[in-house]
Amino acid sequence: MPDRPLFLERASFHRRRLGDAARVLPVMTMMLLLVPVWWMPGSLSYAGGAVWLFGLWAVLIVVIRALHRALLRAEAATMRAEAPTGGPDAL
Repeated sequence: MPDRPLFLERASFHRRRLGDAARVLPVMTMMLLLVPVWWMPGSLSYAGGAVWLFGLWAVLIVVIRALHRALLRAEAATMRAEAPTGGPDAL
């Protein structure tokens, strides 16, 4: 048996879920771009489409920034959890 536990620690689990969200984000963005154009092309033509694309673009920038910051924090928490404690029995 390896010395490492078979289950994920909280920090590793959180980092993995954030990685999953990062992989799903481009698919969700494409769906938000294409589905409204297919379903209601008249309302997204001209100014409506420009407002929709700009709004989606602005929201996407905020979401990517938040996801990036959360991934950095989760990575730091994972590194702290995996670091040796430096106790008297440490090598």
